[in-house]
Amino acid sequence: MSLDLATARIGVIGLGYVGLPLAVSFSKKYDVVGFDINTERIAELNAGHDRTRELSAEELAEAGRLTCSADPATLDEVNVFIITTPTPIDEHKNPDLTPVLSATRTVAAVLNPGDTVIYESTVYPGATEEDCVPLLEELSGLTFNKDFYVGYSPERINPGDKEHRFENILKITSGSTPEAATFIDGLYSSVVTAGTHLAPSIKVAEAAKVIENTQRDVNIALINELALIFNLLDIDTKAVLEAAGTKWNFLKFQPGLVGGHCIGVDPYYLTHKAQAVGYHPEVIVAGRRLNDSMGEYAATRLVRTMIAKNIDLRDARVLVLGLTFKENTPDLRNTRVVDIVAELEAYGLQVDVHDPWIDAAEAKHEYDIDVTTDPQHGTYDGIVLAVAHNNFRELGAPGIHAYGKPDHVLFDLKSVLDKEDSDLRL
Repeated sequence: MSLDLATARIGVIGLGYVGLPLAVSFSKKYDVVGFDINTERIAELNAGHDRTRELSAEELAEAGRLTCSADPATLDEVNVFIITTPTPIDEHKNPDLTPVLSATRTVAAVLNPGDTVIYESTVYPGATEEDCVPLLEELSGLTFNKDFYVGYSPERINPGDKEHRFENILKITSGSTPEAATFIDGLYSSVVTAGTHLAPSIKVAEAAKVIENTQRDVNIALINELALIFNLLDIDTKAVLEAAGTKWNFLKFQPGLVGGHCIGVDPYYLTHKAQAVGYHPEVIVAGRRLNDSMGEYAATRLVRTMIAKNIDLRDARVLVLGLTFKENTPDLRNTRVVDIVAELEAYGLQVDVHDPWIDAAEAKHEYDIDVTTDPQHGTYDGIVLAVAHNNFRELGAPGIHAYGKPDHVLFDLKSVLDKEDSDLRL
C-alpha cells in the first residue's frame, strides 16, 4: 500500500450520530474533512452546535483539525474515506442502500490511486464488495485491490449514551487485502483506546455487526411475548424478571417497543440476504413480527382499561410522553411510539404528544405529528409514559398524574414508576 498512518488524511462522509463523534475523535491525531450534504447541519456544526446532542460546543471547539463542509471539492486531498451514512429499510421492510450508494458515488468522483475506502454503515454480508466496490470501480476507472482498497469497520455508537463513546468501545476492523486490513486496524487503534478486533474478512465483519442487533431483537421479542403471557395470567412482568435475574446466567432484557436505527432495522438486512440465497428465516422473522406489534398491543390495552373505568371514548384525550426511539436522545429514527399514536387515533381518540428532546419540525416532517410543547394539567383521560427521559423521571408519579383528569388511566410503558403508581405497565 502507498498509505501509512503518517500520511493519512481522513474524510468522513455523513456527520450524523455515527460520523460526527468519529470525525472529532480522529481529528485529535489527523487532518479530517467532515462532509455532509445537509448544508443546515454543516452550518450548525461550524457554529458549534450539534443537534444530536452527542457532542458539546466545547468538544466541537477542541476539534481544531476538523473541517466540516457540504462541498465535495473539500474531499480532493483526502486519501482515507470513511462512509457513515444511514442504511434504513423501505416501506416494504427491504434494505435501502440509497444513502450508502450515494456516498459511494461522492467518494468515487475524488478517488485516487492508493486511496482506502472504509464503510461503517450497517449492511448485509457481502454488500461492501458486491454492491459498493463495483460502483467505485465503475465511476472512478480504478481497479479494486490494485489502485484502491476497501475496509469495513461497523459502527457501535449508542445514541444518548455518555459512558460508551467511540473511543472506549472495542472496534471490529477488516480490509480487502492483508495489507489494507493491517493499515485500517492500525488507523482505528491509534484513536480507539478500547482496542480493536481484526476480523479475517470484510464479510465476517459485516455479519458480526448485523447479528449483534439481531440477537438483541430476538431476545427482546421473547421477553415481550412473556409479558403478553404474564398479563393474561395477572402476574407482574417486572417482578418476574427481577426474580429470574437473580440467577447468574439469566439474560436481563426488558419488554418494550423496539425501534431505532439498529435493532429494529438490522434483522431485515440479514433476512433479506438469507432469502436471496434460498433460506427463509423463521425465528428472526417471528421476533420482528412480535416486536412490531407491541405498539398496537399497548394502545389496545390502554383503551380497554379506559372503557373498564367508564371513560367516554367519544371525546377522550390521551397524552403520550416521549416520541424518540429511546431515552435522553433527540433521535426519532424508526421510533415505534408512532404505532401507539396511530392506533389510538384509529380508535377515535385525540392524542397529544409531548417530548422536550425533539425537534418539532422533524416530528412533523417525518411522521406528520404536531407535538404539544406545554400539555395542560387536569386535561387527559389517558397518559402513556412511552419514553423514559430523565425529564419524565424527575416529574415522578405526582407530576405525571397531574396531567390527567381526576379519573384517568396511566400506562407506564417503561416501568419508570413503582407498580402501585400506575394503572398499567408491560
